[in-house]
Amino acid sequence: MSAPAREGDDLAALLNREVWSKLRLKPPTGARPILSASLILVDRTGREPRVLMGRRHEQDRFMPSKYVFPGGRLDPCDRRMAAAGALPGAAEARLARLAHRSPGLPRALALTAIRETFEETGLMIAERGYGAPENPPQGWAEFAAQGCYPHLEPLHFVARATTPPRLPRRYDTIFFAAEAEAVTHRVEGMVGPDRELTELVWTPLSQAYGLDLPFITQVVLRELERRLAAGMSHMAPSPWYRVGRAGWERAQM
Repeated sequence: MSAPAREGDDLAALLNREVWSKLRLKPPTGARPILSASLILVDRTGREPRVLMGRRHEQDRFMPSKYVFPGGRLDPCDRRMAAAGALPGAAEARLARLAHRSPGLPRALALTAIRETFEETGLMIAERGYGAPENPPQGWAEFAAQGCYPHLEPLHFVARATTPPRLPRRYDTIFFAAEAEAVTHRVEGMVGPDRELTELVWTPLSQAYGLDLPFITQVVLRELERRLAAGMSHMAPSPWYRVGRAGWERAQM
């Protein structure tokens, strides 16, 4: 496992040392990044915040056995699903910068994070006060069958990261966070030895770095720590980690 990202580190410099130094001499693959979204659930009811991590299946071709946040690619159904509430204005405004020709993209990405979290963990960020959605799009039927709508208001936009151009599989991922108390329901049986995530762990934030994490996940956890220290404000910066001409850079959205 790569050296852990420590508090106060220059995270872009660490990515250059731990990731780009191994990739920069490889030829570009031509793979285009796939829009995706992940959700970090944070429990702040104890003395130290805890985060939810899931362990990927050991036979998965992509990051086998790694601990990750629930998440996955944007699906067309996420653009058509009705939701309760709206994404917070500051998050919507920042995400609008990547949606030049698609004003509904920020909302769709938030729904992607909620749907993928449900599919991988059974945990639902949902509002029950409006009853069951009628005629949900394919991909949302099981969520809607629980009698609630996905709830956008609890989501915070923490960071964005784009996979380097030297890898065969690339993602342009939006990392959201939400308080654990936003989980209103759980469907059992979504995690297990034959599922995408074989186990879930609620781990103290300071101990999460001891898990087998992708390096970019360590970086996003440090960004989460900074946001928590700033009071979990929606106005806190949402950095974008990407590879430019000189390697990894940390831009602001």
